[in-house]
Amino acid sequence: MENQQAPQSLLRKPPWLKVRPPYADGCRRIRRTLGDLHLHTVCQEAACPNLAECFASGTATFLILGRVCTRHCLYCNVAHGRPQAIDAGETDRLVAAVLQMKLCYVVVTSVTRDDLPDGGAGFFADTIARLRQAVPGCRIEVLIPDFAGDASALETVIAARPDVINHNLEAAEALFPRLRPQGDYRRSLNLLSRVALSPVPAKSGFMVGFGETREDILRLIDDLASVSCARLTIGQYQQPTLRHWPVARYWTPDEFAEWGEIARARGFQHVEAGPLVRSSYHAAQAQASAG
Repeated sequence: MENQQAPQSLLRKPPWLKVRPPYADGCRRIRRTLGDLHLHTVCQEAACPNLAECFASGTATFLILGRVCTRHCLYCNVAHGRPQAIDAGETDRLVAAVLQMKLCYVVVTSVTRDDLPDGGAGFFADTIARLRQAVPGCRIEVLIPDFAGDASALETVIAARPDVINHNLEAAEALFPRLRPQGDYRRSLNLLSRVALSPVPAKSGFMVGFGETREDILRLIDDLASVSCARLTIGQYQQPTLRHWPVARYWTPDEFAEWGEIARARGFQHVEAGPLVRSSYHAAQAQASAG
């Protein structure tokens, strides 16, 4: 039932989307650290195609507030359902992992927790504060949900002063209601607009290949530019399982390069656009280039 409105053809994956399996020594070490500390990463939960590259280089995007999401986006491989209670020791273990991995740039995201009064904003703020205290000088990027449009929840995260606040639109407006039925395109744009008015840089990202047109993609870039979003990632959607929304089209590397140039011309400070790009890809490099 969940894919009844989706494109039904299954496409052969092009050669530029083939990546090596995650068996490098660095990757094994990071998996072991995360497993020993009972931590989750969006790299693993969302079946990110860059897992091998990022783990091998000693980086990871930490997933807080458990591993079960209250929403059901049709492209996402993260488990959805009824989440468990917040794990009070999760932040301690995350800090321990950052210290063990000797990270100088940390990305923290979460499942969406519509069951919590503040959507988990307070937990984000506490995690940022604890990382600042334990790892002075470490740069912190957070990838946040929409907090159901709660402005006070967003202000809680902004007040914690992470180095970057990311909120992904994920899909073009024409397909957004079907792919993200519990979200709202304009609500997400409003969130990014509020972040852009703060001292913290706003970042967003989206995927292509759901069935959108080139005009949809250009309109999405324009919409993000109109709210002064500073950083942008654009990547190719890859269907995690047969239960998820099928890929309608594989866009070419040249097309991604074109969108990157268009976005830079629209005023984005940093753009990562490519078939294998995901929201945290080269995040540390983006911060370094921004000064």
